Amino acid sequence: MTIAPDEARHGASHLYRVMRDFVHSTDDTLPGKFEITKEGIVLDMMSPSKPHELTVLRVRQRLEKVMPEELVAHTGEPDVEDEPEGVMRRPDVMVISEAEMEGDGSFDPRSLVAAVEIVSRSNPDNDWVSKLRDYPLIGVPVYAIFDPRTGTGAVLTDIHPTPDGPRYATRKDFVYGEDVTIGDWTISTDDLPRYQPIGR
Repeated sequence: MTIAPDEARHGASHLYRVMRDFVHSTDDTLPGKFEITKEGIVLDMMSPSKPHELTVLRVRQRLEKVMPEELVAHTGEPDVEDEPEGVMRRPDVMVISEAEMEGDGSFDPRSLVAAVEIVSRSNPDNDWVSKLRDYPLIGVPVYAIFDPRTGTGAVLTDIHPTPDGPRYATRKDFVYGEDVTIGDWTISTDDLPRYQPIGR
């Protein structure tokens, strides 16, 4: 059977809405964090660890000290959603204007100034592979990754077209202890916690 492009888009949109309804129905009822990627639903089963949450807190606080008052480093809900692309994500930290937080519904990814992710110990590919693909696809202009496993990270910018879809053209790697620039603001990475080896 051949599916015309409009029918294919309609089918994909319907499938996305089914997945989104499922994810919303599981809020606060199932453990873990659900997101929707181009491949389908991804679940991080493990609760965030203390080093993960402490990194979120310190990055948020450091950004808010240097950003203009009208911007916030938001953690939590709602999701960032691009229904036509079939992607729904919830970054650990979202740099966004306070005005964009008014009203109902999900955040438009193009309204974000930057998305920041702290790499999960249980599913690092979600941050280093699939979000690296999804964020430029949905128009997030700056993507910063902090990896407590290795004490390193990267800031990705300059979305450009490629044969495989939009990708970030510029990547600046950093090591914990160095200053890092996210968007127009530079923060310290001193004293960010590391994951301890399992079993310790």
